[in-house]
Amino acid sequence: MSKRVHELTNIKSDERTVPDRGFVGGMSPAMRTIESVIAEIAPTNIPVLLVGESGAGKAMYAQRIHDLSARSAEPLVKVACASINIATFSAELGLNSSDNRETPKNLSGTVFFDEINELDAACQRHLLYALPDGDAVPRRGLLTARVVSAGSRNLEEEMRASRFRSELYYRINGVCLRLPPLRERKDDIPLLVEFFLTKHAAQLGRARPSLSPRTLRTLLDHSWPGNIRELENVVKKIIALGDEQLSIAGLSAAPSEIPSTEVAAERGFSLIAAARAASREAERELILKALERTHWNRKRAAQQLQISYKALLYKLKQIGFEESGANS
Repeated sequence: MSKRVHELTNIKSDERTVPDRGFVGGMSPAMRTIESVIAEIAPTNIPVLLVGESGAGKAMYAQRIHDLSARSAEPLVKVACASINIATFSAELGLNSSDNRETPKNLSGTVFFDEINELDAACQRHLLYALPDGDAVPRRGLLTARVVSAGSRNLEEEMRASRFRSELYYRINGVCLRLPPLRERKDDIPLLVEFFLTKHAAQLGRARPSLSPRTLRTLLDHSWPGNIRELENVVKKIIALGDEQLSIAGLSAAPSEIPSTEVAAERGFSLIAAARAASREAERELILKALERTHWNRKRAAQQLQISYKALLYKLKQIGFEESGANS
């Protein structure tokens, strides 16, 4: 078995502590660095800007910052900037749109401005007034809650296009954390899959499944354009439907891993080579199905495939499953 699939099949729930409130981070170097920075800045009041693609986990990390802060006993209030107008925005902050002198309502915890790049000009102006700027003396209309913001677009480009106020950008950008997309942190997929299996099996009242090597391989090879949110939905579907192959039918390998017709022609791919590749894939599927039926007893699988045990071991090595700890 390849190293990555082997790791995914051998993670046990007692090998790590799943944090409270549904948080699961990662073991990749990038995520370890982010966790280290969060541990340093969470106890402070410095504004945090989280940047990343849709589904990369920005809301989850906003909750993480709040949970590790001195304000964790207070509420975290989420403001969905993409669906808010000046009237509702003012109400969220306790400001009257016609009288900025009014004091914000009692927001003593954390305010999370989700997709702050979607905030319209009037709301941006209102928020800029509400945010502290080194005020020596507290003033009316000052937002005292901890501010965490998130955006999926490049705010510097938005500023250059005059769609986002530069003063507001520098006010919310005390510390900027970039959350990498899942395709750049595939080493974290085993941990995430394990977490979502446990979470959704409990929520749906189903037995927690053990995924087949073929499914695990597919999850590791997929490019995940929807990031963590997409992965979670796939795992939830597997549990709900009870059918792994149906649940992963729409997944494919990353584009860089699949040569296009033009690229294949340029590289000298022929019909003979294509036929050989298809034959190898069919052989691989037959071997995996036999191993699944025999619970990875390789001797019994070899008998079912009507080949020698030695030949099966050779073929397993060819397809990257020689490290399997299954019974022989």
